[in-house]
Amino acid sequence: MNENCPTFRTSLLEENVGPGHNPTDNPTMGELIAARFSRRGFLKGSLAVSAIATTVSPLALMLADDARAAEKSAFIFEEVEAGIDQHDHVAAGYDANVLLRWGDGLFPDSPEFDPLNQTPESQARQFGYNNDYVGYIPIGGSSEHGILVINHEYTNEHLMFPGIVKIVKDDKGKDKLEIVPADRKRVDIEMAAHGGTVVEIIKVDGKWQVVKDGKFNRRITANTEMQLSGPVAGNERTKTNADLSGKKVFGMINNCSGGVTPWGTYVSGEENIQGYFLGKLPEDSKEAANYKRLGIPDTSYDWGNFHDRFDLSKDQNEANRFGWVVEIDVNDPNSIPRKRTALGRFKHEGADSIVARDGRVVFYLGDDSRFEYVYKFVTAGKFNPDDRAANLDLMDDGTLYVARFDIDGAVNWLPIVFGEGPLTEANGFHSQADVLIETRRAGDLLGATKMDRPEDIGPNGVNGKVYVMLTNNSKRKTEEVDAANPRAKNAFGHIVEITEEDGNFAAVRGKWEILLKCGDPSVAEVGASFSTDTTKNGWFGMPDNCAVDADGRLWVSSDGNSPKETGRTDGLWAIDTEGPARATSKLFYRVPIGAEMCGPLMLPDMETMMVAVQHPGDGGEDWEGFGRQSYYEDLSTRWPDFKDNMPVRPSVVAITKKGGGKIAV
Repeated sequence: MNENCPTFRTSLLEENVGPGHNPTDNPTMGELIAARFSRRGFLKGSLAVSAIATTVSPLALMLADDARAAEKSAFIFEEVEAGIDQHDHVAAGYDANVLLRWGDGLFPDSPEFDPLNQTPESQARQFGYNNDYVGYIPIGGSSEHGILVINHEYTNEHLMFPGIVKIVKDDKGKDKLEIVPADRKRVDIEMAAHGGTVVEIIKVDGKWQVVKDGKFNRRITANTEMQLSGPVAGNERTKTNADLSGKKVFGMINNCSGGVTPWGTYVSGEENIQGYFLGKLPEDSKEAANYKRLGIPDTSYDWGNFHDRFDLSKDQNEANRFGWVVEIDVNDPNSIPRKRTALGRFKHEGADSIVARDGRVVFYLGDDSRFEYVYKFVTAGKFNPDDRAANLDLMDDGTLYVARFDIDGAVNWLPIVFGEGPLTEANGFHSQADVLIETRRAGDLLGATKMDRPEDIGPNGVNGKVYVMLTNNSKRKTEEVDAANPRAKNAFGHIVEITEEDGNFAAVRGKWEILLKCGDPSVAEVGASFSTDTTKNGWFGMPDNCAVDADGRLWVSSDGNSPKETGRTDGLWAIDTEGPARATSKLFYRVPIGAEMCGPLMLPDMETMMVAVQHPGDGGEDWEGFGRQSYYEDLSTRWPDFKDNMPVRPSVVAITKKGGGKIAV
């Protein structure tokens, strides 16, 4: 968020680049990497850090890379050239067709998108803003007919609405954007643009299209009725002026990544909830420390000026009703979404799941802030593939764990259970509900490892690995690393690979390795660890979302590549994880200026890759092709319509091979 103009929101809100709120002395991931490399020197299976050069000769490194280059990559495609312009680009031989744009109709009666005459009612019948997670649920097992589910994370007012931006001078005489305070109508449009979309899609003559009269079609917004379920439901700390039951909630907000369960429901993680609350808590409020730990309030949005539930001075418990994983039964468009509180409350990034060998279901969860933690949830009950109804409440009962990454390469999953270890009344917890409402504090007390912005976490059912995306942490201080890990102010992030004990995803122990340290490998001090078979187009920074396809191959999208940071836009990269080609990365798709690459999603037959292009046009001041800040009347790109009467529009894109066939094969 632009610190000089509090009402001007950009992708920085989503990136959560403000100060961290973790006050503990728990070890950081950087400290552990440094200590571990000091002991081991060489990381099995990969060239993991630039510091390796101090223990392995240049000749040995060259021979290793020669062997890597001789091994065929798992991905076959002609790489896209990295760069920056107004357009999106996909690998040669592929088509990238826009399937859904902000404002597109989802129902037969949806009004046409009219950016000059937006209303809350029309937005509630149209595709929402800033599409992030994309999931697919087949109809009849088909990879050509199914239900697409999409999160709508947040809104960029300066790109959405005409006539609300003023150009003013900052204290250094430079132009900056200032947004006119919102009125009730604008706030209600924004609330309708949040949430999620459930929509039927079908592939006809090789091209995907929306089925507007699909019986599953649905919009979920910041006003949709929901229920709290699990251990926190009905707790005193979730009761509000409008809901004395402590169970009935309206809306989901800042939904970033998510997942699809084995039983075919849509789960969505609420992430940066702090920005939606304003006002001050009563001086005697018992929630003060709880909210401080989550950075509440942030006052990025004006909603509390028009809706009392977002004003802490009027309702101090409402914020406890957000920050959860939401489950939505897509088979019933009238079903009430449920916030599954057993999975903990924090800034959720994703909820990918996999069935463990004993039938229990494991959800991997990241808390997307600097110095925060990695979690997983293991259901108590077992998945029944023959009885969908029997699975619908599996997420209400189970054990939530937080990760401790040890110096010897072990990862220990620490149970977050009331009454165990420090999670007792002596530390202010009186029930499992208290532990879950304050999940971060529970992790602090258990000694979890501080991570560099844990985002998407992808379990791989083919090779048994788990991939943790760590976007960056520019606040890591020099004294937190040593010569073996020279990445103070970790600007570019890295990817951790976990191998659970005995290949059991429900295990409480495992091993960890560094798959990849990101950044420009040609700059020695960056310490990136891409293989030397990775071209100048293939490296990237800021890993964010990931997908594992049916062949077990890893795809990673990024958030934060820019003219200033890397000289390229965000994109989708294919990353080899096995054999001598390990740590080789190739650019498959890149987004327009200012956009973030979200999704991604490979359909089961591997013939379609869905990606979400979020906040295109949000930037341009550092790009020589534009050279100023971008807003509705003066946009750095008008993707995807490129029409003077249309603003830039976040969109979901369907990528297919020309003539058909599997992608990158």
